Amino acid sequence: MSRFFNWLDHRTGYRDLMREALYEKIPGGARWRYVWGSTLVFTFFLQLITGIFLWTAYSPSAQTAWESVYFIQEVMTLGWLVRGIHHFAAQAMVVLLALHLMQVILDGAYKAPREVNFWLGIILMMIVLGLSLTGYLLPWDQKGYYGTKVATNIMGATPVVGTGMKAVLLGGSDYGHHTLTRFFALHAGILPGLLIFFLVLHIYVFRRHGIHVKDPDRAPTTTFWPDQVLKDAVACLAVFAVVLLLACTKGAELGAPTDPSVAYAAARPEWYFLFLFRFLKFEFIDSFGVAFGAIYIPGALMLFLILMPLIAIWRHGHKLNVAFTMLMLVAVSGLTVLAVYDDWYSDHPQSVEFRNDVAESHQAAERVKELAAGPDAIPVSGAVTLLRQDPLTQGRQLFAAKCAACHRYDGHNGKGFPVLVGGKETPATAADLGKFGSRDWLRDVLVSYGKVFEPINNATRDGESLGPLYLGDDAMMAAWSRENQEVLNDPKNEAKLRALIEFVVSQSQRADLAPFDDALVAEGRTIFETGELAEGSFSSACVDCHAIHPAGEKAMLGDFGGAPSLVGYGGRGWLTRFIANPSADEFYGYDSSKCIMPGFEESLEPSELDLLVRWMIGDYYRAPQTTE
Repeated sequence: MSRFFNWLDHRTGYRDLMREALYEKIPGGARWRYVWGSTLVFTFFLQLITGIFLWTAYSPSAQTAWESVYFIQEVMTLGWLVRGIHHFAAQAMVVLLALHLMQVILDGAYKAPREVNFWLGIILMMIVLGLSLTGYLLPWDQKGYYGTKVATNIMGATPVVGTGMKAVLLGGSDYGHHTLTRFFALHAGILPGLLIFFLVLHIYVFRRHGIHVKDPDRAPTTTFWPDQVLKDAVACLAVFAVVLLLACTKGAELGAPTDPSVAYAAARPEWYFLFLFRFLKFEFIDSFGVAFGAIYIPGALMLFLILMPLIAIWRHGHKLNVAFTMLMLVAVSGLTVLAVYDDWYSDHPQSVEFRNDVAESHQAAERVKELAAGPDAIPVSGAVTLLRQDPLTQGRQLFAAKCAACHRYDGHNGKGFPVLVGGKETPATAADLGKFGSRDWLRDVLVSYGKVFEPINNATRDGESLGPLYLGDDAMMAAWSRENQEVLNDPKNEAKLRALIEFVVSQSQRADLAPFDDALVAEGRTIFETGELAEGSFSSACVDCHAIHPAGEKAMLGDFGGAPSLVGYGGRGWLTRFIANPSADEFYGYDSSKCIMPGFEESLEPSELDLLVRWMIGDYYRAPQTTE
């Protein structure tokens, strides 16, 4: 080995280079405050290594980007760990950059003759921020897509060149495949290459002038090796430990695949850009236009930062620079805290909408992963197709858009959130459909009809309450429920009531309600026809008003008596027909004027109606339950 290293040194002179690098003098001794530059270099190379591994599996196209990140995250061996390290190392670089910049300014290490090195550091900072911005889009999920849209719209506000720059970056007039490929080229090729180039220059200029020490007499002069190397190594290990901990416990997020047709009100930049996002929300800034708050003011602050080495020439210039740095630190921190408060803790309607959209986005993200891992896997058309054709995803969206103005679903709008108007929760004007067609629903309708349909009291027509029309003595089912309270609540009739409910529910043939008890169904059929119970009987049998075609029988049971037909009640076909045209003869033929529900035959496509109905009856894919 000695002969080999002698040969290598003779050809390259590496020993002199190593000696010069390792035995650089450090006046005042090694210190922890000098570790930030080394941790930055370490974190960048951590990014570089993990980025190469990610590159081997990533496919940069609008139809495969999310899918390849899903493969990395969920399928590739330790892919989740590699992506987690890459993700959190990127955020660590921003923190370390801020600490390094503060240390340089506080120590006066930016002053002559080190001003060129300071300017090189500013360039490196901008490249790192550019890497963060371009990497944000690459998963091609909703969060990254809309967050990047906000950032590029701000860039487009730059006077004169903004529109052209935006078009070049997007690869056209809109966001799509070319946008993604250009961001990938920047993130994985151009910007890392520039960073390495300027990093080499930065280190070269740093070596030329040596380390700047604010108080060289605090301790005896030492060398970079071994004392400062040890501190740098410990600091790098600490950074890696934090990144690894976050990668293992929190993990890199992967949202739902990009779907430009779905609005996303929770678009936000990464946390280190939140201060600018919040700054732009101030009314006085908004009144001057986006360019003023996003371009002119940040540009002026950046110009001051660049001019710091020249300002420091003045007598009190260094103190002014330090004061400016501290002021900016307080302002950025304050605006970031304010942005977080506004989003997560404020009761403002926009804040509530933001939190709802975030929760909905998480639901969609978990759902698409569940579907992607299912038997159909990811189709050729991309993962977004899974959500677009998923009754669970689309059904609750359609319910919120079309039905929640009147109905509720287990007390919410179908997506799990209250129905708000002007920031205030509004009452329902029709029945809650969370349990529609189920055994519990039928029991409640029979035993306490008025309670089920109580929200109708909030509905009005021509200024008059509709409650009496639907819940009064003239309302047949409401009156029947009141008349039969005694026999319905008699414990001796519990078994008979359960049999009647089983018979009606079985007509739906819904898979989510199966299996049906055949013995109870047969017994319930008799009760439906006769009204006879164990103790007493109904004031009128069900068949006196309702017609039904019992499943498995040829003949109709009963004649249409003016009340809604119960043929297939609560099932896919019945619900589809009812939502499409609720005033049809089979539902309100005896008095269609009583039907206040609008028909959705024209406003919903057949495929949309089918998705809504299938969601309501639970006809959608569920991942098999694992048992331990």
